[in-house]
Amino acid sequence: MKMFAGLVAVSCATVFGLGLAAAGIQPEQQLDTSAARLTERTPATSSHLDQDVVHTAGKAVLSDPITHEVDFVVTVTPPYGCKVLKVWLPLPPTNDGQEISASELTTFPMDVTPRIATEHVYENTFAYFEFENPQGAQVIRHKFTAKVWNQNWNVDPQRVQNVANWPSEFTPYLQPQALKAASEFDEVLGTLSGGPNLDASAMDQLLRAMTWVDSNLTYDHLNASLTADANHAFELRRGHCSDYHGLCATMGRAMGYPACVTYGLALYPKASPSHCKMDVYLPPYGWVSFDISETQKMVAAIAGNDELSGPEKEAYMQAARDRLHSGFRENSWLLLTRGTNYELAPKASKPVRLIRTIYAEADGVALPEPDPSNHEQQAFAWMTAHKYTADKEFAKPFKEIKSLKIGPTSN
Repeated sequence: MKMFAGLVAVSCATVFGLGLAAAGIQPEQQLDTSAARLTERTPATSSHLDQDVVHTAGKAVLSDPITHEVDFVVTVTPPYGCKVLKVWLPLPPTNDGQEISASELTTFPMDVTPRIATEHVYENTFAYFEFENPQGAQVIRHKFTAKVWNQNWNVDPQRVQNVANWPSEFTPYLQPQALKAASEFDEVLGTLSGGPNLDASAMDQLLRAMTWVDSNLTYDHLNASLTADANHAFELRRGHCSDYHGLCATMGRAMGYPACVTYGLALYPKASPSHCKMDVYLPPYGWVSFDISETQKMVAAIAGNDELSGPEKEAYMQAARDRLHSGFRENSWLLLTRGTNYELAPKASKPVRLIRTIYAEADGVALPEPDPSNHEQQAFAWMTAHKYTADKEFAKPFKEIKSLKIGPTSN
């Protein structure tokens, strides 16, 4: 893209350890690197947790790393006469499952140097751009390299331990969204516990919650909240990935496990680059990733595959559900943000529910969230363009059934 030649270019030094002064960026908030910090990289360790749980807290098994060259562009069109356009672009973190390097930020046509800031609830980091008196659309481009692994947690439900008193670091992850249909929601939670005469473990309840969401929700971009709204999902029984995982995370929190929605990028061509999953903290495994909506779509594709025999369909569908329950994150998905309901850094006019790709305000008014996967939407205040170049071919585990492992079947 020649139009970017000679534009302001900023290395994301705060995030990637290259030195702030070299980038000319003034950090608004420094990351807290203490042992108590709660991130994917370092699960919280506290004396409040059983010491055996803490000391045996494991990480996912990493495999098949893919190096992706990412070219991510967002074009924001402020309304006519806008005095100040503000844009928050989430910066992907480096953690156990992904490494970020060679990050470069540019803008066009205005030259704007971003401020790098980190909010303190979920520790999401943002590049913040402020365009004074923008004349027409403004373009932000983020180029970087992402090395991403497949992650398999191989969760054994029998090993997952209940925790009565979580340390304070987990508080944001334990507050369920208030449901308008509270009585009905409580009834559902009661059925997931196994009934009044049964006391299922919290992990058993969590697996039943995933099954309930899978059985009761229909994937529907035309009826999606785009905000991980548990009320939307529970009342309409429809939505897209954020509604599935927002509802299930609320169920998980109500059951006593820290849980959150995680948003990221699918690192291959698709209309909407964003996709979300759910993370749950499961001692002794730490933070574990689950993708209910993609598993549901994959199971439906297997059921409708006329090339498979009945036993093969059953085997592949069970393998997909087993992979979901054991915890899995693919090497073609990149984490951007965690959590819901937090103040941005620097602060916006109000807290955000979540950020999928960017958040933008024109004179203090939030620009509407686009959903390019909704064919009924044709007008957008902002839109993304994205190109991903991998160092080798890779499977799409939620698209290709051969990525699932099954034993011999009889027809």
